[in-house]
Amino acid sequence: MSRRMKKTSHKTGLAPGTLVHVGEKKIDRPRIRIIDFDETNLVEKEPAAIEECFQYGDRPTTTWINIDGLHDIDLMKEIGSHFNIHGLVMEDILNTAQRPKIEDFTDYLFIVVKMVTLNEIQHEIQIEQLSLILSSNYVITFQERVGDFFEPVRNRIRNSTSRMRKSGTDYLTYALIDMVVDHYFTVFELISSEMEQLEQKLINDPDPDILKILYKLKREMVYLRKTVWPLREVVGSLERTESTLIRDSMHPFWRDAYDHAVQVLETTESMKDMLSGMLEMYLSSISNRMNEVMKVLTIIATIFIPLTFIAGIFGMNFEHFPELKWVWAYPAGFWIAMGTIAGFMALYFKHKKWL
Repeated sequence: MSRRMKKTSHKTGLAPGTLVHVGEKKIDRPRIRIIDFDETNLVEKEPAAIEECFQYGDRPTTTWINIDGLHDIDLMKEIGSHFNIHGLVMEDILNTAQRPKIEDFTDYLFIVVKMVTLNEIQHEIQIEQLSLILSSNYVITFQERVGDFFEPVRNRIRNSTSRMRKSGTDYLTYALIDMVVDHYFTVFELISSEMEQLEQKLINDPDPDILKILYKLKREMVYLRKTVWPLREVVGSLERTESTLIRDSMHPFWRDAYDHAVQVLETTESMKDMLSGMLEMYLSSISNRMNEVMKVLTIIATIFIPLTFIAGIFGMNFEHFPELKWVWAYPAGFWIAMGTIAGFMALYFKHKKWL
């Protein structure tokens, strides 16, 4: 089964809202991180138990609770129960094959986006699901594994003079999603650099290994497009939403994020077309190389056709053969004649620029 496919068959027949983890278990134990802040105070810690997070749900400060690892069903049930998250939402959080989307539950917004990174060793695009719960005074994020590219956001929170410390949960959500969108460009830069190297190899020395890489990259871009297209819809919905959880002052920020999402989609389409062009270039190069080989072989065969005819005549066994009594029959009648014919044909082909 392709690594893009998630095994969902074991959910068949279960009641809606049944919590089943769909995806890979990428870490042994879930990790919880809390950042609670306002303009003057900052608390950052990693609690050992989820119960330590519950006290932050009703505080007037802004709280960011990050959960790494989705396989612990009991932990997810506790989170859903305490923060009053709908069972279908918790089911979607555990299903890592979700399409990017946004759902409004009045008290909170449920947002799903896809984070993309590039494994430079294996030359593979890696997709990870990020689920967000946006409430009036807290944001809960669910990731599949430890490690992300949100450290710049955390550093902005740690800076007491930054806008982040003065803004609410809607701005924190914007910062996280904007980081997700912008990271697509980082991945595109790495892919573009790899494509430039492949293009040089295509021109100089195309080989079957390049075809494998090109085909693999094209499949990656097709899959990437499937995640970017709904991402644009999600950001556009956040820009147009009338939810009370997002202030009117945030609309310009979401509009800017939407512009970036559109640019990401256009870049994806452009790179997909470039890869298609490179595949055609490879096939054309191989075809041209084959044509050159066939041309050389055809010229050689054409030159040897009259020579074979002469050799066939001299190879006949007749008693009364006119040239047999002539001293110069072999060197002049055979070799000189054949050399003259071959030379004349070679000069003719060169004149026609076939050689």
